Amino acid sequence: MARRLAAALAITTGLLLGGCGADYGVDQHGNTVKAEQIEGHWVVLNYWAQWCGPCRTEIPELNAAASQWQAQGIKVVGVNFDGLQGQELKEASEALGIGFTVLAQDPAERYDLPRSEALPVTYIIDDKGKVREQLMGEQTLEGLQAKIKALKGA
Repeated sequence: MARRLAAALAITTGLLLGGCGADYGVDQHGNTVKAEQIEGHWVVLNYWAQWCGPCRTEIPELNAAASQWQAQGIKVVGVNFDGLQGQELKEASEALGIGFTVLAQDPAERYDLPRSEALPVTYIIDDKGKVREQLMGEQTLEGLQAKIKALKGA
């Protein structure tokens, strides 16, 4: 029994702490998000919740960013602050009109992100997986474009 428990913990820990190269779990539609879909790309990682007014306002801006940046390889990825899973995550994403990928599993540990006490919060992560910027409050497409341009040029 103890050996089986230890093996299960080792496997679970390996999955949670896998880091680079490990998949990102599933999205709001239940599809696996492969590591190669995100790693090696600039990522705009946004935390949102249904009860957050500014989150609701910025989602159309993030949808526009995801659409415009697709050809440039910049990814917009969301995470539900409340940890919704499965059908609840899908329904919440649809209710807010989210068109970008929403991860069911929070990648905070992968990027060494602190738990935010306020929403919305957005992180800009470079193509090497390094967090370059933490942005508090509602974001706009124009503001995010300017920030990424400055960071890429830096």
